[in-house]
Amino acid sequence: MSSSVPPWRWRILERASGLDPVPPAIEEAKAQDWCNFVVWRPSELPEGCGPGVGTLRREAPPGRVDAVGRTPWSDANPSGYRTEIAGGGRRLRLKQFLYDWAFPAADHPCLWGSENRPFEIGEGRVVWLGTDYLGHQAGSARMARTTVELSVLEGEFSDEEIVALFAALRPAVPEAVPRVLATPFSELSYWARYPADMVSVPTGVFSFHRRGREHEGDWIPSGEVAAFLTGQGVPVSAGGFHADSAATFGDGSALRELEVVYASAAGGELRLTAQRTGGGRLEFPPKPDKHPATEEIRDLGGRPVHLGYSNAEFGACDAWWQHPDGYDLRLLGSAGTGLGREAFSGLVAEIDAALRLTGNAEVLG
Repeated sequence: MSSSVPPWRWRILERASGLDPVPPAIEEAKAQDWCNFVVWRPSELPEGCGPGVGTLRREAPPGRVDAVGRTPWSDANPSGYRTEIAGGGRRLRLKQFLYDWAFPAADHPCLWGSENRPFEIGEGRVVWLGTDYLGHQAGSARMARTTVELSVLEGEFSDEEIVALFAALRPAVPEAVPRVLATPFSELSYWARYPADMVSVPTGVFSFHRRGREHEGDWIPSGEVAAFLTGQGVPVSAGGFHADSAATFGDGSALRELEVVYASAAGGELRLTAQRTGGGRLEFPPKPDKHPATEEIRDLGGRPVHLGYSNAEFGACDAWWQHPDGYDLRLLGSAGTGLGREAFSGLVAEIDAALRLTGNAEVLG
């Protein structure tokens, strides 16, 4: 990510009481100014369907208010954009937001627990089709970090129609894309910026749910991430990914975890978790979570790597292993045409070889 690109800055309400009782209708280009993510607009629609004007949920500081569309399970008030597309007795909903309270489980969390099918949609991206948590025909993709979720509300749409709709999504404000991608995750993330309540959610195909309800991450200032990781012996880059954010997690005791967010220029993501062996909440060997996935054990210099993935060609992958210097490690990856089983295993080997965590490490020592 180029330092010559200015970071993205968006509008935020001063207090939760300023939230709209009902999210206002606003076109995508105008909504972009209020969103901490890239807003996408449909450029092609299923036959017989027309778009309605989307509605915007503005960002505000934490606080429970009586407002339609706000998050029901937390006092958080992050931004989001919702569009309905309908016609001929059929109707679907598109929801866009930055999934930033945990790593998006299997890269398509709204489809958690269902058998999913990946389809290429261009520029290295894939869309997953399956059944969402409401039992609806659904799809999900991450595009330049934005989570775009589709849910069929009435009638039926073919796989081909849904894939074509995702493939034809275009940024509402093209110049916002490089700025959002140049902004560190910790500066975009609502949960990194506010002490909002968390909720336990799955993060991958192996069981390790998001930590407790208390906001407990201590995020490293963006300008200090590279020096901090170098001091910990953790690589600053891997393949085409560069570390833009890092946090330590714990319960106030010496038992803490280090988490690193690596991003690619196109918005792909890796998430590395490290802890001193037995000193945190990663438990070996890992146990499968409740999501259909392929699991295998691969060799890494005579050590086992527990690898799980939704699809061998596209990911999303989840790897757990132990470093000989006495560290437990987990690497999660977003889905994409270059992040399948073999490419991801190469990233695991590269990170493992580059790790030089020592007993003098300030956080994990």
